[in-house]
Amino acid sequence: MSDELLLSLETKLDRLILLTSRLQQENAELKARESAWQQERVRLIEKNELARSRVEAMITHLKSLDTE
Repeated sequence: MSDELLLSLETKLDRLILLTSRLQQENAELKARESAWQQERVRLIEKNELARSRVEAMITHLKSLDTE
């Protein structure tokens, strides 16, 4: 192989290594953000269920007051 071709391949390989490294970092960051969003979603679902049960309890209490 010619020196020019080897230099071209080396340059391309260096770029691919840098790109791979950057993509791995970005992937790790995205996975961390996804995990945080999933935890937030679970927290919001639990909060929503708590609010729903409280509202249902209030409605039941108000209905019992109305029938008295």
